[in-house]
Amino acid sequence: MWLPLLGLIAGLLLGLLSGVEIPLTFVKYTAIAVLAALDTILGGIRAQQERRFDLLVFTSGLFVNTLFAAFLTAIGDLLGVDIYLGAVIVFSMRIFQNVSVIRRNLIRSWSRPTAMEQEASAKPTVQQMEGAK
Repeated sequence: MWLPLLGLIAGLLLGLLSGVEIPLTFVKYTAIAVLAALDTILGGIRAQQERRFDLLVFTSGLFVNTLFAAFLTAIGDLLGVDIYLGAVIVFSMRIFQNVSVIRRNLIRSWSRPTAMEQEASAKPTVQQMEGAK
């Protein structure tokens, strides 16, 4: 779990410290690619937490989502319409949804049982009471 996080931090630092500038003609495409990648990464983290992660689905989703969003952006540029805004909205909604589910899963895994849960587990069940007779 820590190795991918360290790789992400190292990549972000490398990107922020390098002097690479993106030409204005590619800004839309870069934004869409970053949103698609972030959506896929957060979806992968969510799937891992829910124990249903599949590397093939993750990898194909990363490339297909990014390419399709770039394709929509290119079509929009040719038509003179900002079609990429639809992809931005959808990816943003999915990112927020995945972050909220990841947050809930983390809170559940870190929180202790509440007093009500402890009391419920301490009470004998009907089967235990019947077995004691």
